[in-house]
Amino acid sequence: MKAVITVVGHDSMGIIAKVSTVCAEVGANIEDISQSVLKDYFAMVMVVDIDKLNIPFNGLVDKLTDLGKQNSLDIRTMHEDIFNSMHRI
Repeated sequence: MKAVITVVGHDSMGIIAKVSTVCAEVGANIEDISQSVLKDYFAMVMVVDIDKLNIPFNGLVDKLTDLGKQNSLDIRTMHEDIFNSMHRI
């Protein structure tokens, strides 16, 4: 199973490291990542494998949401089933 993590906010040093650290702590393996900086704004999309999470999926969602609040970022974590359903034509 996979999840899609999006991060948007003002650019600052260490955003990728902070999100990656949370993923590693809970057993989410980063499979793909795309990030860009548009003027002063940071945008990132990650696809992570969640098969080996050591906490429930909702725990990952909560940890990343909290990280976003602490760093003035909008971090959203979506299970691939929901993502696929939302983007089906």
